[in-house]
Amino acid sequence: MQKPEPSSIPLTPGVYLYKDAKGRIIYVGKARVLRRRVLSYFRPEGLPAKTRAMLSHAVSIEYLTTTTEKEALLLEASCIKKHRPHYNIVLRDDKQYVLFRINPKHPFPRLEIVRQARRDGARYFGPFTSALAARETWKLIHRAFALRRCTDKAMKNRVRPCLYHFMGQCPAPCMGLVTSQEYNENVRKVTDLLQGRSAELLGSLRAAMEQASEDLEFERAASLRDQIRAVESTVERQAAVLPGGGDMDAVGLFAADRGLALGLLFVRNGAVTDGRAFYWPGLTFEDAPELLWSFMGQYYSQATPPPRVLLPWIPADQEEAEDAESNEGAEAVPQTGGLSTRETLEQTLADRRGGAVRIVPPQNAGDNQLIDLAQSNAREEARRQEQKSELNILERLARALHLPELPMRIECVDVSHTGGQQTRVGMVVFEDGKPERSQYRAYAMPDSGDDYATLYAWVARRLESGPPWPDLLLIDGGRGQLGAVQRALREAGKEDLFALAAIAKARDEEGHADRRAGNVADRIFVPNRSNPLPLREGGPELLFLQNVRDNTHRFAIGRHRRARQGAALSGELMRLPGIGPATARLLWDNFGSVEAMRAASVDDLCRIPGIGPAKAALLREKLRGLD
Repeated sequence: MQKPEPSSIPLTPGVYLYKDAKGRIIYVGKARVLRRRVLSYFRPEGLPAKTRAMLSHAVSIEYLTTTTEKEALLLEASCIKKHRPHYNIVLRDDKQYVLFRINPKHPFPRLEIVRQARRDGARYFGPFTSALAARETWKLIHRAFALRRCTDKAMKNRVRPCLYHFMGQCPAPCMGLVTSQEYNENVRKVTDLLQGRSAELLGSLRAAMEQASEDLEFERAASLRDQIRAVESTVERQAAVLPGGGDMDAVGLFAADRGLALGLLFVRNGAVTDGRAFYWPGLTFEDAPELLWSFMGQYYSQATPPPRVLLPWIPADQEEAEDAESNEGAEAVPQTGGLSTRETLEQTLADRRGGAVRIVPPQNAGDNQLIDLAQSNAREEARRQEQKSELNILERLARALHLPELPMRIECVDVSHTGGQQTRVGMVVFEDGKPERSQYRAYAMPDSGDDYATLYAWVARRLESGPPWPDLLLIDGGRGQLGAVQRALREAGKEDLFALAAIAKARDEEGHADRRAGNVADRIFVPNRSNPLPLREGGPELLFLQNVRDNTHRFAIGRHRRARQGAALSGELMRLPGIGPATARLLWDNFGSVEAMRAASVDDLCRIPGIGPAKAALLREKLRGLD
């Protein structure tokens, strides 16, 4: 990529996006001063190998300006999550972890399992990466401490105690069989357990059990004994690492032979509650600083951070170094003296948490032990990942189809119609080998009954849509469908825009297409080759392409059926006096079925744009009379 003109680059904080020849975003970065940061990519030497590779594929750059560095940090994390650029360090395991939630505002709180902490005044405990282990702990707590399990709505509507009450696992607050003070004593015990104050809880339970025994209350003593055993079995899984208690996350890195791994430990109330490990192939220790900052920004954009995050070291601030080294354009670039990356991230995480967050290196021997434990988890993850000797499915696919690059984005199309009516072309998108349902599209095409002509016309519609372009366009059909698409691209002067392939169903004994899902005898055609490719039946490459095709076939048929139902419904509605095509379309779009329309009130109909009270009353009368 050629160096941009310095005067064309903003002097504000913001985000910059490098794009390749197909218009795809291949790298996202944030900057305190965009001009200085972007110009640093065009130094004569000193660039990392990954950056040089990115620049060799980039052809253009765009800028999104912000007013503060913190806004730029948040925007960068959002863009990386949305576009998953090839040259960014992307956190692909972005699931929400499991948390326990107790709402102290309710007179009879319940213990819930949730996936996201909210600022709602409730108390949250966790996180736990294993939902199964969290649910087992949840069951154990309910067996030991009687708390309600039903929702607030179910509790209000109960007319008799539930089964758990008769099992001794719920005090039935719904029926007024327990006071709020008595109930919340169990809530306090559960809170103590989840906060790590197990020693105090066990001491009070043992004292209460001994007192019950002296008072000859043997049933109560047995219940307390069971509670003690449940607490002990829960606590024994956790290793105390902070004698004084406290919450933190500890991060460790390990540079393996073929990639870089990161281990993350969750320390809650002084005990290690869980951990997680990630692996990025192709990275080296040279990429560690970017990995740490990028991981923090992405991971804590969806998880509530603890008050302290422990890193193996604090990476040098790249933008501060650029302030000192910047020569070209120095007169035009202001010296900002702004916040460091660490300070900006701490402020951002503090907003997320609702309290102060500190990012620190190890301070003592205990901190170093946590870093070593996180690094050990990272080492194990790297070993496990690198033992996988088989090629990635996209690498296999690129080799099997003789593609020039990995098919990171695959689009697949299929034509669906009934007797040439309500023709739809369904298009599904797979990115990084996974379906991206938000990018599925259905194209309404002229009714012709000719699949070849429909695909030929569809190509023009797809080119009008613009980038991002696929690395591979897969067509549900044989040589004829493939030829129609290839001819349309050639006549548009776009024959080399992306690779093409077609997947054809095998034929049964009568010559009809065998539409069974998972049919291992499907054939793959590519341009300029008369015979199908020799893909192994049941091999991962063919099975993957079949899965893509089957998703497309279901999507196209679904959209065609919806169009057909809409046409039938509109025809039925337009039999009624005073309902024309426009009104029929509005009713269909807002209600979706005749039954829903007939059940609609005048107020429901008035909410539709363009329909007033008088017309709504008339429509309601006509719809009620519809057979």
